[in-house]
Amino acid sequence: MVSLVFGIMQLFTTFCITVTREAIKMRRKLLIAVALVLAVGLVIYAVLAATSSPIHLEFDFCHGAQGWEAGFAKYAPEMEDMMQLEAGIRPLPSELESECTGYYLQGMNLPDDLFMFLKRRLGTDDGIVPGQKHRITYTMVFASNAPSGAAGIGGAPGESVFLKAGAAPVEPEVYLDSATDYYLMNVDKGPGNSGGGKAASLTGHIANGLSAGEFGTENSPYVSLVRQHRHKHTVTASPDGELWLLVGTDSGFEGLTCIYYQSIEVTLKPVIL
Repeated sequence: MVSLVFGIMQLFTTFCITVTREAIKMRRKLLIAVALVLAVGLVIYAVLAATSSPIHLEFDFCHGAQGWEAGFAKYAPEMEDMMQLEAGIRPLPSELESECTGYYLQGMNLPDDLFMFLKRRLGTDDGIVPGQKHRITYTMVFASNAPSGAAGIGGAPGESVFLKAGAAPVEPEVYLDSATDYYLMNVDKGPGNSGGGKAASLTGHIANGLSAGEFGTENSPYVSLVRQHRHKHTVTASPDGELWLLVGTDSGFEGLTCIYYQSIEVTLKPVIL
């Protein structure tokens, strides 16, 4: 009887030891599985954090062009010599009471649809992620000498000169269209003067708020204006991680338009699907 009991106790002890070992193995496997899940979660979190952080950039033209380039479109080559096209960094007008510079653009709108623009490349060094979709907002400060309520040929010098802003995954460039013999844009800035497009949507106009009746149009002073704008289209960065900012004026006023861009702030917020 004693030997029987002893044998049963040995079997029970062996069973308990086996069960304990299996439990330890299961616990180890469970811990490993939990660790793997946590590691994968951390990796996913890091990727989402990297691709979901907004990019905020500020460009003050008091410090030069800072990578921005100027261009002109929507005119025929034979018009160019008469259009007084100029662009570059210049001291701001004295009435602004500032010792800073601005990015100056001017043009005579002979074709009744002159587009004067600034563009700037952004890349991976700026935080752009290849293939990432963004929503883009702007704050633009510029100086205009176009008074409000003035009459002009084709349209008003202020209310008929439309400000647009946006972006594109390819560089905005001007090319000579063989069908129309006009310099056109390779990105969609929108139809006509006041229409918006995928690369540039309508922000407003450049009338400066001063009464044309009081100041006239010939010697109207420059006034600094602020325009805040949310681009109406999302913009996807190129596979190489490029995205081009685009800001410009589209004119229906058949006269001379002059504008000083003082600063441009832009925020690119990733769209997480």
